[in-house]
Amino acid sequence: MKLSIIVPVYNMAADGKLEYCLESLVNQTIKDYEIIAVDDCSTDNSLEILKQYEAKYPDKFKVIASPVNKKQGGAKNLGLEIAKGDWIGFIDSDDWITKDYYEKLLNKAEETGADMVGCDYHLTGEHSMEIGQIVHNNKPEQAGILTKEKYQSLILDSGSLVVKIYRRGIVYDYPNRFPEGIFYEDNAISNSWMLRAKHFEYIQEPMYYYYQHNASTVHTITKKRCEDRMEAARIMVEEAKQFGFFDEYKEEIESSFTTLFYVNTLFSYMMGVKKQEFSFIKAMGEEMKNTFPDFRNNKYYQSRVHAEERKLIDMHMKSPLYFVVYYKLLWSYRNFRKKLASK
Repeated sequence: MKLSIIVPVYNMAADGKLEYCLESLVNQTIKDYEIIAVDDCSTDNSLEILKQYEAKYPDKFKVIASPVNKKQGGAKNLGLEIAKGDWIGFIDSDDWITKDYYEKLLNKAEETGADMVGCDYHLTGEHSMEIGQIVHNNKPEQAGILTKEKYQSLILDSGSLVVKIYRRGIVYDYPNRFPEGIFYEDNAISNSWMLRAKHFEYIQEPMYYYYQHNASTVHTITKKRCEDRMEAARIMVEEAKQFGFFDEYKEEIESSFTTLFYVNTLFSYMMGVKKQEFSFIKAMGEEMKNTFPDFRNNKYYQSRVHAEERKLIDMHMKSPLYFVVYYKLLWSYRNFRKKLASK
């Protein structure tokens, strides 16, 4: 078997989202592949739709029904348990791909000897094959035989895990699996996968369609989602220590942790969660200081964190209470100005 495509599915039946994804998968231009769709205990008729595809495409489509909701990481792990492909790919069940997506990625791997291949993607809010906003998932200078400099760059800017394929050994020679029960599971383990790769290739062509809608993970901000992001960052650091690459790439890992655990979480929590808990805001800063006490001296900090965010972080590090009061007054003022300007 050349390729296994694993699709975690949870409540995607509405608006034809699931069918649009699956149609793009069953119509790939390659022949030797399997699709493993894992229903993560959906409460709509997603599982029924999956079984219809399994009946229609019995030679290439397999369905697993998880007895409990394990989130995307757990669903992916169930798929990995039965995947037979020499290559492993993932796709989110509300996204879709061009017909030749996997053919082009696999051809690039065969031409170059790469063991990890990725491409660019579209951001789109409609079900079509029209080109939307193009996002460069990686950088040309990251491609080729991987050196320390390229590994450093990939830790800092890994790109999306789903917009890549991986040679089987990268996944199965790795003793751990995706964390279960949390979102942001890709962030937790992507470094451990990338640092097992020896050769990465990158196609500068957007062939993956990333569907933007209100229910998607990045557009849903709750305390639980913030906690999940923080847990993914903790796992990322634990794995770096477990697999022996923490010391060599400490600055890059520290920078990634700072962004994932702290900067993105703090400001998304402040902006998106209505019932904020001061104890949570305070504890986040304390754990950041305990994990990486000198994170503000990291060589990447000045260039990768916005100046205003750095100012607010300094405030938060000094006094969480003062930070909360200042932040709320600041945004009340900005929202007031915005209302005046709209009249």
